[in-house]
Amino acid sequence: MSSIGVTLDDIMHHSADYIQKLTSAGLNLITQAISIYDRDLRLVVANERFQKMFDLPVRLVEFGACFEDTVRHLVWRGDYGDVVDIEAFISERKTQARAFEPHYFERTRSNGTTISVEGVPLEEGGWVTVYTDISTVKAQEHLLRKRSANLSDKLISRSEELSQTNRALMATITALEEAKRNLTASQDRLNLTNAMTPAHIARVGPDGVYTYSNRKLHTILPSQSSNVIGKHLLDALGEEVYSLISPDFARALNGEAPVLEFTDSQSSKHIRIAFTPEMDSADHVTGVYLLSTDVTEEVNARQALVHARRRELAAQLTSGLAHDFNNLLTIILGQQGRLAAQSNLSPIQHEISQTIRSAAFRGAALIEGLSKVDAKRELEIQPVQMQPFIENFALLAQAALPSGTVLDIAHDLPDPELILDAGFAQDALLNLVLNAGEAMKDPGLVKIDLRRADGPTLLLSVRDTGPGFTEHALKNALAPFYTSKRGKPGRGLGLSTAFDFAKLSGGRIHLGNHKDGGAEITLRLPYQTPPQDLPGLILLVEDDPALRETIREQLRDLGHAVIETDNVAEAVRLAQVPDVTLILTDVMLAQGGTGFDLSEALVDAGLDLPLRAITGLPENDPVRQSLARFHPVLSKPFTLTALKSHLQISQGPT
Repeated sequence: MSSIGVTLDDIMHHSADYIQKLTSAGLNLITQAISIYDRDLRLVVANERFQKMFDLPVRLVEFGACFEDTVRHLVWRGDYGDVVDIEAFISERKTQARAFEPHYFERTRSNGTTISVEGVPLEEGGWVTVYTDISTVKAQEHLLRKRSANLSDKLISRSEELSQTNRALMATITALEEAKRNLTASQDRLNLTNAMTPAHIARVGPDGVYTYSNRKLHTILPSQSSNVIGKHLLDALGEEVYSLISPDFARALNGEAPVLEFTDSQSSKHIRIAFTPEMDSADHVTGVYLLSTDVTEEVNARQALVHARRRELAAQLTSGLAHDFNNLLTIILGQQGRLAAQSNLSPIQHEISQTIRSAAFRGAALIEGLSKVDAKRELEIQPVQMQPFIENFALLAQAALPSGTVLDIAHDLPDPELILDAGFAQDALLNLVLNAGEAMKDPGLVKIDLRRADGPTLLLSVRDTGPGFTEHALKNALAPFYTSKRGKPGRGLGLSTAFDFAKLSGGRIHLGNHKDGGAEITLRLPYQTPPQDLPGLILLVEDDPALRETIREQLRDLGHAVIETDNVAEAVRLAQVPDVTLILTDVMLAQGGTGFDLSEALVDAGLDLPLRAITGLPENDPVRQSLARFHPVLSKPFTLTALKSHLQISQGPT
């Protein structure tokens, strides 16, 4: 289109002009005078008959002509007879026009002609008026009266009255038809609004049967059908949900307006239902309106706010303990090192030694994070080999469980490698295993299940054979520092850690009791696999020649071809090479540029290429933080494996 100088606006403008011309041509074929004014009392369209009937100048029949000017012109010409106060007359006419009502009347003009005036308001504002010259009809009626001396005056008057009534009746029918069209259009808009509302709107009779639905139930309860009209609440919602809402439905039938919130066990959604009784004139309930909305994000936000506030307290409580814990871990690692140095260790003893070492190092990492407990924990996602991850976790989990307790880990993952924060995932699962072990009075079974579900979703569930959650625990267990261990030491952060992991990973957590007994906690996370690691052409932007050479060789060892530079301007030019698949840049570049400058320059040039950054700057450096908001950043020094994982990250900054 642009090559021939025609835009979409031009097409729309010409189409509007074309439609306007066709409309005017059609109206000009009608023998009656027609005018249409908008809500601002401006002329939209009029036919030639309108101009001729009232002998109006051209300016008063053009688009946008003012209604007030037209009335003033007719008054000055005497069309309304003798008007004493012209401005008051015009003001009254404007007021009547703004509060326009359907009407029909007949009036004789100053030139002796008689016209009928029929007006119908428009729903969007404004009105349509049709003027008909009925002078001939009136003359025939007068002639009939004059020549029919044998007819009684009463009969002639009755004939004239019927004739006028018939014309008024036709005007009324026209107004009713217009009202019907407006009502139908209003109903269509209401139905469309209900269909577009992100909630389920429904009406249920006193017998619990649906009489209306906007067919959005499946957006609230994915497992249920949206075809609910004619169904009972029990059949439409299922036994579990019906048992939850039936008490409040009964309250609504008694005239109350309760609001209920609950969690759907199948979808883990938080649902809010507002009940509004429908009352008749005698204040009897004739039905109940139900407004059901998905408030999962709202509930999660409330929980996250509580977590954030309690983390502030956690920072104060734990900062003074870090030093002592590090001393203890140093002793543990020292003794483990002495144990590992023994040459006569059996395989079981060696396994125990390695488990102690892994646990101590993980503890050190947790202690290091205590200084950041009041801040939002950042994910460190990377490709993770799941089999080694599960095997290493099994060693830690089994060592943490009481003697005699069986740990059963089952996994059915179709992909050997997934993208997630392995450390955070291990912390979350280990906390759940510890909670499960402590919940069982006697040695029992802790079963962990990892599998892929539809969505795609990664399901991580931990189930035990203990007594299960109490109602109070189900409501409060995710709150930081909540613990049900009466008389036992407990941080109350285990489930809170699992909640944080699920939330930051873009998933959710569900707490419940298994049908066979015992507690069951399920994490539902996005199922992500690393992108296929195909060789490509990488643009390397690094200002240190020696380091650039080292990274170039690492990239070639990974199977990639490399082109390189040290500054922003040349990098933008090289990025336009057709085969470039990714840009790897340092944060600080030559000629005073930065990786953030390069990122912005690529956007300005219209280049949409994946960008990965590397840097030796600390995490609190402002330039690094600016770039990390948009692109993954890898800290120097790094290994070849870390670089490979960095290039594979498929979404979001690390």
